[in-house]
This record gives sequence, C-alpha cells and structure tokens, in this order.
Amino acid sequence: MRRPAQIERLYLDFDGFFASVEQQARPHLRGRPVGVVPFAEAEHTCVIACSREAKLRGVKNVMSIAEARERCPDILLVPQSPDLYRRAHNALISEISAVIPVEAVKSIDELTCRIAAADRESPEVLGERIKARIANTIGPHITCSIGFAANRQLAKMACKAGKPNGNMAWHPKDMPAPLLRLELKDIPGVGSRMEQNLSRAGIVSMEGLLATEPKHMRKLWGNVTGERLWYALHGYDVQTPPSGRAMYGHGRVLPPACRTLEHARAAARLLLTKAARRMRRDGWNAGRLALWLDLRDGAWQHARWLPGVHDDQAVLSALEMLWDEARALLPPQTRILRLGVTLFDLTRASERQLDMLLDDDPIRRQWERITGAIDALNSKYGRTLVSVGPWVPPPGGYAGGKISYTRIPRAEDFW
Repeated sequence: MRRPAQIERLYLDFDGFFASVEQQARPHLRGRPVGVVPFAEAEHTCVIACSREAKLRGVKNVMSIAEARERCPDILLVPQSPDLYRRAHNALISEISAVIPVEAVKSIDELTCRIAAADRESPEVLGERIKARIANTIGPHITCSIGFAANRQLAKMACKAGKPNGNMAWHPKDMPAPLLRLELKDIPGVGSRMEQNLSRAGIVSMEGLLATEPKHMRKLWGNVTGERLWYALHGYDVQTPPSGRAMYGHGRVLPPACRTLEHARAAARLLLTKAARRMRRDGWNAGRLALWLDLRDGAWQHARWLPGVHDDQAVLSALEMLWDEARALLPPQTRILRLGVTLFDLTRASERQLDMLLDDDPIRRQWERITGAIDALNSKYGRTLVSVGPWVPPPGGYAGGKISYTRIPRAEDFW
C-alpha cells in the first residue's frame, strides 16, 4: 500500500449549503439567521438546515423548530427549495471543474479531487482559486471549506477542522501533529456508540487510537473498515471498493392537516411511484417493499415480498396490501407524522428469473410494457402526464425530490 510523501487529495464541503443557497438566491435573507424547514408554515417539525448566522446563535441542523426559536427568536424559517439546490449544485460542480477535475461527488454538498503535481507544494493557492471562482461566477454568499492531505480521509478531516470557509493543508511531513489536536468524535464515522466502544477498550484520545495496531482496529470496528481507517489515519492511500446499490426509497414529513391515514396513503403512493421510476432508470428490480409510519405515539412498519418487479402496478398493488394491514391494526384516528417507502432486495432487471410457483410472466410483461409507455410519455412532456391511479402532490410539493444530503435529485424527480 502506497504512502504519499506529498499532498495528493482535496476535499471540499460547502458551508451550510441549503441555507447559503437560499441567501444567495434571496437577498432579504443575507446576513440573517435562516432555518430551512420541510414546508411552509411548519411549526411542529425540525429545522433541516441552518445558516452560519443561526449556528452562531446555537441553532443546529435537525433541531426542533421550537428549540430553534427559543435559541434564536428572530430566525427566519423558509420552506425547502430542492430544485433550486439541485441547480445550484450542478452550477457549482461546473465552476469547480473549470479549475480542477472533480474526481467524485460524495453528496450534494461535498466532493473530492486529485491534485496535479504542479499544485502539491502550495495547495492553499489552488483552494483560493476555487473560492474566487465560486464567488465571482455564482456569488459570495455560498462559501466552502477545503481540506488538503495525502489521502481522502485526512483531507476530509482537514476540511472539517477548518470550517467555516476554511482552506487547510495537512502536509505529510507535519503529520500526525494536526490529528493530535482533534478528538475521536472529529473522525468521520465515529459516533457516540463507537466512542463508547473505544473507551471500553482503553482508547480515549487520538494519540491512543494512532498507537493501536491495525488488526485491533478491525476487531474494534467488527469489520475491515477499522483496519482501513488505521491506514488512512497513518497517511496511506487507501482505496475503498465502491459500494453497491441496496435500496430505493423516499420519506416525507406530513403537514399537520395531512396526517390522517388516507392522506398518508395518497402520499405513499406518490412516493413509491417516484422511487420505482428511479429504480427502473437504473435497471433494477425489487424483491421486497417496506412501508414505515412514524406515529404520534410510536411507529408501525411492515414489508411484503415482491416477485422481482419494477412496474408501477406491481409495487402499488403491494402497497395497497400493506395499507390494508395498517388500517386493520391502527385506530381510524391515528395521526401519522412521517412516512416512507423502501424498495429493496434488488436484482438486475436484465437478470430476472421468474418464480417457479408464480407463473405471472405474460401479465407481468404486459404491465412492464404499459409502465414503459407511461415513462416515455412523461419523459417526452417533462411532467407526470400519465400515472397508475390518482396523482395528487401533497402540500408543499417536492415529493420524491426533497432535500437529500446523499443523493443529488435529477430533473425527473420533480415531475
């Protein structure tokens, strides 16, 4: 495994991305504490994201609106604008690519690049060029933090250590001194539970973790991730194998007026149709469907088997069976705060095998052709022109195209 002697990686993370995009697009929000919420007039849900001004007043992402108002009475709450964030993301990637090739987009507000040999001695100069490009072509209210190091893991940690609006370089010759100034929780992926596990093993500081043997790290993490982390923290160029697709799904917080079983059912149908569209575009079939409901008092979740399908009729029929189960078990007056649908047990559509005991091939292929025709019509007109069953977008819109840190929505997600 190679151990670079120079800085080779850049990690970039936009500061308060959703709130800063709102401030760039809407001048009246600039310089003021802003909280992005799921829908207009939201009061009993959480702040999805907040601006730097709000963070300085004690507001945090995924904080209840009530607590955010208590800490910052003059906070401005704005409903999410996912399509605006998608377009801002695409524009920002385009501008950064004019300065340096983007190797991988890690999320809607994070990316990583390999640094050319000419920029390795003074990477901060490269960082300033990127920042200047964003400020001049997109606007000065969207800022980013940039970290430079020998590998992606260390560059990400340098990026986080320099927030907000940072431009921090950790040269291999200076390591591990910058790491020793951090706490264990500053390592991406180390949460409170892992901190407890490490504490039980007698590891309570970064210095103690660095002194641990790689095989011991594997044992502490319970898999190869721990060993990979050891090598990354010690400056090796660790290549993590790409992760495979595990599921397609969507979730949604329901406005107070739409928290009945029937309103939730309509929202679930729409969310599932959008998830199935995404799955078809990527060439997968699903073997199981799950429906989950967050209730005022508890939660409900159940799943149904699917015979390796991707068409709307199959997944929506399975969803109706799940709703029949929910209605039979939940009182009619049940209030549903949040719901979600998930398609999983994925297999490639090109490798579909029919069940020996379920001879649905002619019917299934017919529904697949119908669904293909529906997709083609909707694609041609750029909107949901045809659907299987009613198509009533919930209040606030953006079903299936909502804020997502890990997935960048496509234009089709907003139809």
